[in-house]
Amino acid sequence: MKIICSKHQFLQGVNIVSKAVSTKTTMDILSCILIEAYDGHIKLTANDTELGIETEIEGDIIVPGKIALEAKLFSEIIKKIPENDVILETEENGNTSIRCEQIHCNIMGRTGDDFSKLPVIEKENKITISQYDLKEVIRQTIFSVSDNENNKLMTGELLQIEKNQLIVTSLDGHRISVRKIELNETYPQMEVIVPGKTLLEISKILSGEAKDFVNMYLTEKHILFEFESTVVVSRLLEGKFYNINQMLSTDYETKLTINKMELLRCLDRSTLFVKESDKKPIILKIENEKMDLMISSEIGSMEDKISIEKEGKDLLIGFNPKFLVDALRVIDEEEVDIYMINAIAPCIIRDENASYLYLILPINVSNSHI
Repeated sequence: MKIICSKHQFLQGVNIVSKAVSTKTTMDILSCILIEAYDGHIKLTANDTELGIETEIEGDIIVPGKIALEAKLFSEIIKKIPENDVILETEENGNTSIRCEQIHCNIMGRTGDDFSKLPVIEKENKITISQYDLKEVIRQTIFSVSDNENNKLMTGELLQIEKNQLIVTSLDGHRISVRKIELNETYPQMEVIVPGKTLLEISKILSGEAKDFVNMYLTEKHILFEFESTVVVSRLLEGKFYNINQMLSTDYETKLTINKMELLRCLDRSTLFVKESDKKPIILKIENEKMDLMISSEIGSMEDKISIEKEGKDLLIGFNPKFLVDALRVIDEEEVDIYMINAIAPCIIRDENASYLYLILPINVSNSHI
């Protein structure tokens, strides 16, 4: 094989597919990127058997062929060479030459015959969504995906199609995030559980432009994302997702309307006094038209006060401040409504149309915290 591509094209392709390169594997081939040059197309592929990414780059094919190159080494070489054309040439034994200006590197590749190709997905059940909407809905929910592999379902997000709505739900045992967005068409009802890792990597690749679209294809075991010159295929998580409706309530004893940025700045300051491993809550003392915020730890303490609009009862309640910050950061509105029942029931942050909903469990507050 012999191909000529600009460094920019190579780097762009490598950056996209390397998100599916396995970093923990006993199979060397899974730590490689497959480069194929046939029929006028140069294609890069990576596949860790759970997530596979394939993208096409522009360049000239002098001699068609394919080669699998160790991803980390190849990526570092491409990053460190000048901004110019790159000549990549392989021999039958896998020896690969990479030339750029006066630089000449040789690395050993593999034939690629034992490379795990992406599964063939039937392109049925297509859903079209703008890149902007998909990138946003991932950003607004991904933080409450669990990283605990012992509970596999919580490491994924539930994607539901209901008529012309996409509903995305994630939870980690301490909080729930739900986002709803309008689609341009009406679709049959469908639902799948997509690994959080897949959605996180997808969001990094997407341009996020409202004028650009993504086609999603759902099957029983896989989801396929197709956009521009890139294809992403991921295994789905098997099982029945949690019935969150039974966890959500429209009842409340206290409703707060608060300036989001004012509350966010105060919570941000409070996290200075909490170590990552610390479970110290921020205590909210809600009385009349004000809310006192208090936090105390081994590092120090802080007290603050903000104005609120309140309906219902006064309340003393504690939360992990990070959980509140995560939710508030992805809400675009100037003011937020927070609904609470009592000091041991979760609070719910939502808008009137329920286009977003964040449920957060409180931390038990004893008098010793105050």
